[in-house]
Amino acid sequence: MSLRVVAVFGATGTQGSAVVKTLLADGTFTPRAVTRNPESEKAQKLKALGAQVAQADLWDIESLKSAMSGCEAVYGVTDYYDPKNLAQGNTSEMLLGKNLVDAAKEVGIKFFIWSSLPHATRISNGKYSKVYHFDNKANVEDYLKDSELPHAIVHTGWFIENLWNYGNLVASSDASSFELTVPRYDPKSSQYMTWVEQDLGQCALALLKHYEDREGEVLDHTFYAVSAKMDYTELAEVLQKAIGKPVKFVSSATCGMEELDDMYAFQSEFGLYPHTAIPDPRLINLGVHFHTMETFAEEAAKARFA
Repeated sequence: MSLRVVAVFGATGTQGSAVVKTLLADGTFTPRAVTRNPESEKAQKLKALGAQVAQADLWDIESLKSAMSGCEAVYGVTDYYDPKNLAQGNTSEMLLGKNLVDAAKEVGIKFFIWSSLPHATRISNGKYSKVYHFDNKANVEDYLKDSELPHAIVHTGWFIENLWNYGNLVASSDASSFELTVPRYDPKSSQYMTWVEQDLGQCALALLKHYEDREGEVLDHTFYAVSAKMDYTELAEVLQKAIGKPVKFVSSATCGMEELDDMYAFQSEFGLYPHTAIPDPRLINLGVHFHTMETFAEEAAKARFA
């Protein structure tokens, strides 16, 4: 029986590695971890777990086609903040996403999952026009929809792993309490949160398993890979209960990066997915078991911060 291979881009990052590990644990598909540097420590760890590893550069369409050769499907994501991409300008990420779509179409990929975000400029009527990593992904989403490539879109929430990956949760000097700090966020505004490690891979796997036998429910649809919806004050309470120390939400003036400040202000004012049921019932019907923030706090945050 031939392998059902899925090319996973961003495989050494938070999203891609979660997808690779979920596919490995399930066994239906063989993940091909695509990276610029297949000899990196992260790539080699994925290889040791059983993933194929392939080299490609999003700027090089021929390398993309080579990396996708023999694959049934693709999980596509781009990294706006990669220094190599940033050096090429604010819209370079959009070009890279389009390269992915073009290469996938040329090699005959049967199903393409695109990890996307809302178009901040469009939704805010131009008020938030510098949230480039949102707009770039949304523009690629539009391009994919016009490409006639069989696909599904996955919109993600705020990665709850940001608590430690980006230092949003910090202990006081005497370690007796914590501050959950997010810039320009109203304490009463909801945030849409994704436990990437546990839930994002599940969403990708469910779509991959059912894009053929339930194509009417999967193809050309946009899904929301969001674990929970709550405001940051509520999240602080959940974390406090698990950690056993006071946790206070603080809305700071800035995180030191204008694009991220505007991103949070946009999310606070407009909401990521205000007209969507969370968790997405369509993904639940496809077999996804989303985790609560209470479970996250007990199983992941407590071990790191208690």
